[in-house]
Amino acid sequence: MPINKILVVDDSPTERFALTDFLSKQGYQIVTADNGEEAVSKSKTELPDLILMDVVMPGINGYQATRTISRDDATRSIPIIMCTSKGLETDKIWGMRQGAYDYMVKPVNLPELLTRIRAMA
Repeated sequence: MPINKILVVDDSPTERFALTDFLSKQGYQIVTADNGEEAVSKSKTELPDLILMDVVMPGINGYQATRTISRDDATRSIPIIMCTSKGLETDKIWGMRQGAYDYMVKPVNLPELLTRIRAMA
């Protein structure tokens, strides 16, 4: 499945901008959300090809949003890459158990992220 539209979910405007700027320059269409609730909603309305999900956010955190998206019939086929400051092995295992496709620790290595995205297509 080609990756064209990416939903970037992060409560930090700086992180959202960095990912949006980098990925849009690579030719991807970017949609953003600044919290877990908005991520769940936009995953249904925008139907992105990929979601980049932060974990530490107010309200519904990234683990909860990932679990909701990955278990909903309308959105379960959308791969989610968690991009978070939570770098312990137990954090990664928990993220993958919630339905994440991949897990990257911040600061995200942008060339590595691009390699992983292209490998999915």
